[in-house]
Amino acid sequence: MAELNLNPNLANPDDLYEALIAAHDGLTREESEALNARLILILMNHLGDPAVIRQAIEAAKR
Repeated sequence: MAELNLNPNLANPDDLYEALIAAHDGLTREESEALNARLILILMNHLGDPAVIRQAIEAAKR
C-alpha cells in the first residue's frame, strides 16, 4: 500500500498558493466552493490510489 507523503514536496509552494487564490478572484462563495470541489476530484483522480486518498482525508480532518 502506498503511503501519503506529508513532507514538503513542492518546488514553489508560494507560487502555487497564489495561483489557487487567484483562481477564486471574482467568484461567489458558492462558485469558490464548487471550484474547490472540482479541484479536489481532479487531484483525487490523478492520484488514483484509494488508500492514499483515504489517508489524505484523515490527515485533513486532523
